[in-house]
Amino acid sequence: MPPDTRSSGSPRSPRTAWLAGATGLVGHALLLTLLRSPAYQRVHVLVRRPVADLPGDQKLRQRIVDFARLPDDLPRCDDVYIALGTTIKAAGSKTALRQVDFEFVLNTARAGRAAGATRLAVVSALGADAHSRVFYNRVKGEMQDAVTRLDFDAVTMAQPSLLLGDRAALGQPVRPGEQWGARLLRPVLGVLPASVRPIEAGTVAAALLAGTLEGRPGVRVLGCAELQTLGRREH
Repeated sequence: MPPDTRSSGSPRSPRTAWLAGATGLVGHALLLTLLRSPAYQRVHVLVRRPVADLPGDQKLRQRIVDFARLPDDLPRCDDVYIALGTTIKAAGSKTALRQVDFEFVLNTARAGRAAGATRLAVVSALGADAHSRVFYNRVKGEMQDAVTRLDFDAVTMAQPSLLLGDRAALGQPVRPGEQWGARLLRPVLGVLPASVRPIEAGTVAAALLAGTLEGRPGVRVLGCAELQTLGRREH
């Protein structure tokens, strides 16, 4: 039976969430979204090193972890949000990228399930396909296949296209491809198909929250168009 909901769509019992990837573009937006949501009474942020400039909120707890070997004593949770990801340039090699985008994501999802989580939300990418010839898309696709086998009641996956947002303001390396893509596409945004249109990180975060709180059983993949629709509704 689906959970009782308020008019906002939030479950009546306050929930506890894990968030991995809170220092990234979508992850930071997710953190702010989770802290604003009345559905959550506690948000545990999993980070590799102490982060001094996280929001000062009584809901927030910061936990330093090694994503390669997550500890067994992590707090119980209801929902797991994962926004871990990198690029080959930032990681330094394909092997290092795969460790972050596949192994760390899978480790976190598996640990969350062991800690009681029944819902999982993951940031993937447009074109994710385990059989793709493109390495990045293939890793994302393999990750998707792996986490869906972990027996969560509900899995929500976001597959955004070009992400819009200010990485420099978060102290992240600027991605030239995103910058140039956004500039080149800006004049034609209105005529681009919704399925490939660039999207604000905050919209992706809002859509993941909405999709997760709905708790629709099974695996739900949110493409760009549905991310826009759900994100606008949640805002």
